[in-house]
Amino acid sequence: MRPVSIRPVANSSGVEGVRAFAQEIGVEAKDVHGVVADTEVIILAIPLPAMRGLPADLFDSVPPDVTVIDTSNYYPGMRDSPVSEIDAGMEESVWVSKQLGRPVIKAFNNALAYTLAELGQPEGTPGRLAIAVAGDDVRSKQTAMELVNQTGFDPVDAGALEESWRQQPSTPSYCCDYEADTMRKALAAAIPGAAPKKRDQMPELFANLGSNPSHDDVIAMNRKVNSVVDEAL
Repeated sequence: MRPVSIRPVANSSGVEGVRAFAQEIGVEAKDVHGVVADTEVIILAIPLPAMRGLPADLFDSVPPDVTVIDTSNYYPGMRDSPVSEIDAGMEESVWVSKQLGRPVIKAFNNALAYTLAELGQPEGTPGRLAIAVAGDDVRSKQTAMELVNQTGFDPVDAGALEESWRQQPSTPSYCCDYEADTMRKALAAAIPGAAPKKRDQMPELFANLGSNPSHDDVIAMNRKVNSVVDEAL
């Protein structure tokens, strides 16, 4: 598969609002309609409830074979307004797919920003960290997994989109910097309904880490709190 090229970027502030960031990372600034036009992959990296605010016609001209990757996570009461369907048990990315009216792939959500920016390694490197990828469309999932690989991580197939709850916040696989074999075990170890209770404890847990925790501090806390079988992993 040829490398995937992702060039434009947009945010809710329009072209001028995103121009400085675009220049910093070497891509083109566009508005939200421009960023989805004539592209192979669309990556949605916005707060989950903000999916409701996207233009209703945003994907009208986007061909159905364009891969859409959802990277969002749901933090009600901390950052996000409540979403009743998710609170009732709907998987986060299934909800996103329904808001957009098209299939999505869940990826890049279970790694911290520092991990993504600093800890990628060439393919084949021993101990290379992994990222879970869930979705229903085989071709789009393969595109997302190749993109994960290109960014320096081992892609792990996490199953169908309805299984993406296994990589949501406070599950055993979430933001723990695991390599591929351990990531698979962590995904399998997730218990339905257990993660939200742990997720809601996160403000208190982060407060216990102090005002400026290191990346290693956060990873150690996540491994301790999120995994019910940490020693077995």
